[in-house]
Amino acid sequence: MRKTAWLHAQIRNMPSMFSENGTRRENPRRVKGKLVRNQKNMNTTDPIADYLTRLRNAIKARHRRVDIPASNLKRSLSKILTEQHYISGYTELDDKKQGIIRVSLRYTDGIAAITGLSRFSRPGLRIYKPAEEIPRVLNGLGIAIVSTSQGLMTDKDARQKNIGGEVLCSIW
Repeated sequence: MRKTAWLHAQIRNMPSMFSENGTRRENPRRVKGKLVRNQKNMNTTDPIADYLTRLRNAIKARHRRVDIPASNLKRSLSKILTEQHYISGYTELDDKKQGIIRVSLRYTDGIAAITGLSRFSRPGLRIYKPAEEIPRVLNGLGIAIVSTSQGLMTDKDARQKNIGGEVLCSIW
């Protein structure tokens, strides 16, 4: 015959280790800290996507204007959109930091001039194209914005000057 397994002579009672039914213990993996709210100065890794998202959200909410943190890239992007009549205009406001660009959106009979925005090149995947391969947006009805050695320009201007570059976004 086989011997029975050896058992401890005495098993300790450990009531504090297990919670009773209905009582909740605190989750040990939960980060204990204070939530940060109303953070005005968000650090964005992709300022162009932030710009396009702010425009897209303002258009969907039917706002007349939208405030965007300023940078030279966003200023030239706003200038192109004004020249192409996608926005009514923009003004630069001075806050004691980097500044704010206030973009006035263009509407015709309640319909926004911008019907779609799309980001091409992004920080994780840069897209560079020579002048011949720059995409046409909606067969010429929209614009693609290209960052070239001569600054930001539309796809049409880049093809005319025979300059390639990074395709940033498309707007239609």
